[in-house]
Amino acid sequence: MITIEQIRAKLQEAIRTSGLKQSEIARRLGIKHTQISCYLNGSKMPSLETFANICVVLDVEPNDILCFEDYKSE
Repeated sequence: MITIEQIRAKLQEAIRTSGLKQSEIARRLGIKHTQISCYLNGSKMPSLETFANICVVLDVEPNDILCFEDYKSE
């Protein structure tokens, strides 16, 4: 089964490897940069709407963040 910890780790990795500063990601999403920091430190998870927009901003597939491929291979 897919766990929230796996999703959190994939989201954190996507943000870190995006090459974008947290402030730039937040600006593009229309949220405070502290929210991005919360996603990185694991204290919060984004809403579904914010998650979808993060995927657009970071140019990542939601399925990658949601670990669907990892689950299929189990």
